Amino acid sequence: MDENPDGLLADPPEQLRAFVSHGRITAMPAKRSRRRLLLDQVVQAFEPGRRYPEAAVDDILKQVFDDHCALRRYLIDEEFMSRTAAGLYWRADGTVS
Repeated sequence: MDENPDGLLADPPEQLRAFVSHGRITAMPAKRSRRRLLLDQVVQAFEPGRRYPEAAVDDILKQVFDDHCALRRYLIDEEFMSRTAAGLYWRADGTVS
């Protein structure tokens, strides 16, 4: 997939540069603190208060990581995003610019 067009992860913090190349995640950090920092960067792509169908979430996540399903699961597990049983997702945490 091409470089991330929206600039998400274009300039990651120093501690994440080993995991990001050309705006795409190349590996998920094993260390939880770094993984949470990376997830906080990713969740910036989602507007607070807006609900997204699963297909829209997948389209956004595919722009930054090949395994978008795993990335979506990390966002849910670490409580950066929440979802309904019907498959609607929303941003539940993360820094707000």
